[in-house]
Amino acid sequence: MYWTLELASKLEDAPWPASKEELIDFSIRSGAPDEVIENLSELEDEGEVYERIEDIWPDYPTKEDFFFNEDEY
Repeated sequence: MYWTLELASKLEDAPWPASKEELIDFSIRSGAPDEVIENLSELEDEGEVYERIEDIWPDYPTKEDFFFNEDEY
């Protein structure tokens, strides 16, 4: 399983919180690349509900990870 920003961005509009099955269904319906569906399929399924993308990919960058100061513009 590997994630990239491009792949993970396909889940930004997912109906959070969501189960593994709901995320796979959303990915299929939204036309996400096959790699997203494969990555989600490889998640260990213990009936867990994921609250956000960071629960799936802990290294997902957030706005705080970028040094762009919006207040300056």
